[in-house]
Amino acid sequence: MYEVEVKVRADHGVVRERLEAVDATQVNRVAQTDTYYDAPHKDFAETDEALRLRRETRFDGDDVVGEETNVTYKGPLVDDSSKTRREYETGVHDGETMDAICTAVGFEPAATVEKERERFVVDGYTVSLDTVSGLGEFVEVEIEVEDGVDSAREGAFSVLDTLGLDPDDQIRTSYLGMLLGAPEE
Repeated sequence: MYEVEVKVRADHGVVRERLEAVDATQVNRVAQTDTYYDAPHKDFAETDEALRLRRETRFDGDDVVGEETNVTYKGPLVDDSSKTRREYETGVHDGETMDAICTAVGFEPAATVEKERERFVVDGYTVSLDTVSGLGEFVEVEIEVEDGVDSAREGAFSVLDTLGLDPDDQIRTSYLGMLLGAPEE
């Protein structure tokens, strides 16, 4: 599975107006805490890979309506035009135990990224309004595909255009990379 993703900095107020204008469907609102791990056998920053444990809380208004934890491996970027990468993810019954397993086999927590995310659907793509602690407001447009990465990327660019955002302003650096001081590319 490939995750085709395009991310830009954007004012959420303006984007919300555009989402309303195109009759986007709001999916949910969540808070995410992502713990990233360093590998004992290679430097993920150097190989552009990531191992992440995500704890997500879902809301309906101010009420918590669910919680889940997933573990994700993200492979290196596969093209120069987006944040497309191979990704493997699965649910975890007990996040604390998964963290203990990672640590026991030598994967040490490296950094934590905290964000609030509102998800919408536009033309089959997920549009996320992300507010990331320490970084600000972003919009991500993404879709998962088995193949057809090029057409999926062009579709993501089209959704950005529909929302009045410029695909040329995209940022290929992850939130983790930005928090650790990597330049936005």
